[in-house]
Amino acid sequence: MCTFKLVSCLEKVFCDKLPQAEFYPPEGLLNEKAAFQAVWRADSAEFTRALVNLEIRSALAPYIKLYRVSDVPVGFPWIPCADDNYLRTDPGLFPDALIPTNGKNLRLFSFRYSAVWIEIDAPDSVQAGEYPITLALTDANGTVLAEASTVYKRIGARLPEQRLIHTRWFHSDGLCSYYGVKMFDEEFWRICENFMRAAADMSVNCLLTPVHTPPLDTAVGGERLTCQLTDIVKSGDEYAFGFEKLERWIRLAQKCGIRYFEIVHFFTQWGARHAPKIIAVENGCEKQLFGWDTDALSDEYTSFLKQYITALRQELTRLGVLENCLFHISDEPGNDHLEYYSAARASVKKELEGLTVIDALSSIELYNAGAVEHPVPATNHIKPFLDAKIPGLWAYYCTGQFEKVSNAFISMPLARERIIGLQMYKYDISGFLHWGFNFYNSQYSLFSINPWRTTDGDGFSPSGDCFIVYPGENGEAYPSLRSKVFEMAVNDLRACRLLEEKCGRDTVMSVIEKDIPPLEFDEYPKEAEYLFDVRRRINALL
Repeated sequence: MCTFKLVSCLEKVFCDKLPQAEFYPPEGLLNEKAAFQAVWRADSAEFTRALVNLEIRSALAPYIKLYRVSDVPVGFPWIPCADDNYLRTDPGLFPDALIPTNGKNLRLFSFRYSAVWIEIDAPDSVQAGEYPITLALTDANGTVLAEASTVYKRIGARLPEQRLIHTRWFHSDGLCSYYGVKMFDEEFWRICENFMRAAADMSVNCLLTPVHTPPLDTAVGGERLTCQLTDIVKSGDEYAFGFEKLERWIRLAQKCGIRYFEIVHFFTQWGARHAPKIIAVENGCEKQLFGWDTDALSDEYTSFLKQYITALRQELTRLGVLENCLFHISDEPGNDHLEYYSAARASVKKELEGLTVIDALSSIELYNAGAVEHPVPATNHIKPFLDAKIPGLWAYYCTGQFEKVSNAFISMPLARERIIGLQMYKYDISGFLHWGFNFYNSQYSLFSINPWRTTDGDGFSPSGDCFIVYPGENGEAYPSLRSKVFEMAVNDLRACRLLEEKCGRDTVMSVIEKDIPPLEFDEYPKEAEYLFDVRRRINALL
């Protein structure tokens, strides 16, 4: 005997528990992926770990991708003072990584559930309509052990172009450390392309670009692996700059589907008091010019920055991307950093004039003081920024957003992650930032970690916060349940904007807030059924 069941894309299938929530058949627009899951286990008391195959019977079979849902160790599931909207709070094995499979040689275990993520990604040439899909679990001889069927509903409308600028910080050092390759050798570039393409595939359209090594998540006095794209030669007080690697980076990213480029911070994190690590050649020898021992406002560093930013600006103009570039001063300044942050910003004001400068922060006082022109507030501190009606407002979340608001910790329900798409629509959020596309380091980057074994940065942050993709075989980036669901959240936002073009904003909001209190970043329906119902109503109106 065998249990075989279809479950929705917003369920997490633990090895010891079968989801009981209602199954919602997949549906989507012409240029939108749709997904669901198949779950099975052997119910016989006799032990088995038999090899089985999952067969797809559908006219859409050529356009259906399968991923084996893999459990990963979660040692730090939550922060104890958080809310109760978590799946589990004890350490253990949690479903998250998605490993590509052709459906062959899967396992049928006794009393242990296994799951496969089934993704429909059909081209525009496939017409709207209803498409039956049957899944058959077969043994090694082709005997059918169990079957289940559903119908995919394909809606005759297209999502509009993505307007949301979505950045997940891309960490080059993580690729080199995990795969054992040298920075900027040909193997690095090959792997880099795979990860860039994976980022674009999950709706990331803005790439953190290390024109110098990012001064992020680095211990004071420590350093991260150099990943500086700019070649620098120092001659007295003058500097010459080479941008060949930067051009290759930008062209490669564009090839993968990236449109925007986020230039790394010109000053250190949490206060802007020091310079990032800058490597240059002087008198024929490579050396570090600036770093933790450099005062951010020193005459020498200020002189360097003026020449550096001027040359960088000219190069980005030549490459045709300057208007799509975002710049940073320092990450997450607090109120006690106002004086130094403001002085650092002033030191490069002329060189950055007319460009978009953004920084993540949680205090509106820095915005009110004029220090940060384009703030990126954390979602649990965003209300004052919304009340101030700041045009083009962004949002971000990271480790600190563990209570009430949406996030992508592995221990959270997938519905909690996906709700942010509707929230961003309601408040017309222009950009979303998260710090961990592939941060495969410990806290402060003291050492690298294996993300398959350590999902919390060695106890740094709740599991899943550090990364949303896994390093796979042959330099491939494997997605996660969370990366797939955030893409769905962005598509919800795009669908809302499409319906607004057709029926007006009031109609969209009436669909979103039907029979619920006003939607807020910290107040929203917790059930996955709400999200499915909203999208079905939107799709029906489209």
